[in-house]
Amino acid sequence: MLLSRVQQPGPDGRLFANGILAQTRRGTPMSNSRASSEGKRALLLHAHGSALREVVSILEGCGIRVTTRHWDQSAARFAALIQPQLILMEHAEDCVQRWQDVAVHLRGSCPNAQLILLTARGSERVAVDALRAGVHDYLTLPVNTSSLVDALTRCVAAASNSSSGTCDAQSHTETMVGDSELMMQIRSYMSRAAAADCTVLITGETGTGKELAAEYIHQHSPRREKPLVCINCAAIPEQLLESELFGHARGAFTGAENQCDGLLASAKGGTVFLDEIGDMSLAAQAKILRVLEKKEVSQVGGTQRQKIDIRFLAATNQDLERMSIHGTFRRDLFYRLNVARVELPPLRERREDIPLLVNHYCSRLGGTGAVKFSEDCLRQLLRYDWPGNIRELKNVVESVLLAETRAYIDSEHLPQRLRANIVERCALPVDERERLVNALCSVQWNKSRAAEKLELSRMTLYRKMARYGIGPDGPRRLRQTSEV
Repeated sequence: MLLSRVQQPGPDGRLFANGILAQTRRGTPMSNSRASSEGKRALLLHAHGSALREVVSILEGCGIRVTTRHWDQSAARFAALIQPQLILMEHAEDCVQRWQDVAVHLRGSCPNAQLILLTARGSERVAVDALRAGVHDYLTLPVNTSSLVDALTRCVAAASNSSSGTCDAQSHTETMVGDSELMMQIRSYMSRAAAADCTVLITGETGTGKELAAEYIHQHSPRREKPLVCINCAAIPEQLLESELFGHARGAFTGAENQCDGLLASAKGGTVFLDEIGDMSLAAQAKILRVLEKKEVSQVGGTQRQKIDIRFLAATNQDLERMSIHGTFRRDLFYRLNVARVELPPLRERREDIPLLVNHYCSRLGGTGAVKFSEDCLRQLLRYDWPGNIRELKNVVESVLLAETRAYIDSEHLPQRLRANIVERCALPVDERERLVNALCSVQWNKSRAAEKLELSRMTLYRKMARYGIGPDGPRRLRQTSEV
């Protein structure tokens, strides 16, 4: 990597390198920075147990929600779980682990986050190492208020420019697109559930937008000004679950050199979204149940319980009710989660929203060019069943836009796999009721196998059977109907 000339420290002790660290502007009003950074989330990683209270105070004064944590080998994994927009890391030369390695791992786990290095010993070598590690800005300790405010302003602006120019924006910039009657009913119910501040269970097949639904509920709730902490339950190893969720006291286990707040405590009056909660072990479910009931957490190795004011949302693509019957999911936890229930429909049950979704992703992913799908192309998309739901539709649109440079997309430009599947589907019976009965009869009314054959969830299959009046005596009833 070629580096430009590294300049000498400026009058306030800062170093400027490679044009990345711009000249500090004196006297930046705090209000201007607050307007640009309001609602952002920052992760402050300290090296020696110092909370860096002055830095936290400045960040919070700018309207930024701050989570503090000791930086160690698990810092990057923690950052990946909470996905902050800003990461501030204290530089310490006497730590066993090199800060450069931690910075590189942080950039890998949070590629869209702006990384700021805080150091008590500024030097040309540190500046060069910071550039190589992908650091966006560099400040000396004790921090100068105006310098930090300026750095925050630049980082927020850079993050906004980066997100507006990328094709794969984060899900929190998306909206729940759809004006079908079904989606309008769901949005109306979610708004009522959001205002009630109750626990909400979001169910639906993979790719139906469960995380978007959680964000919608949070943004329409009284807790909208507080953090939304999203936790992928399937991504946390069982042996680290307690430490990551509840935090740990100093010396609780080997390597726990400092006290660490957990993800639940970091919500601070906001909302915690437990994604893929059906993948949690029974032991982990018991711990979550206790938090739901008592609204308090106890750090690993700690002796005191800490009261928490958070709201829980949970999501799964599994049938928790059936799992609770078979003993693979705690029944008491299911009842505790299932206060308000949002069941997101698969895309094939709201096909009228497909043209809207296509236009939405064309405008988001197509850049400044006006890209349109032909009427025949949209008809072909309407005939597909979309087993991957909205996520699959988005990927198809993005694939077409990457492969084609033209402004008008016809059906022949769709991926070959998709076109072949549409042709195969068209050879099946057109009537949905007939397809359901044929599939059930072919597997001797084994609903699990029928759902798998039709590429439906069991919940969707049950709903369709109820809609068409199909029961275990379906074939007999059909014959009676045909004889009349």
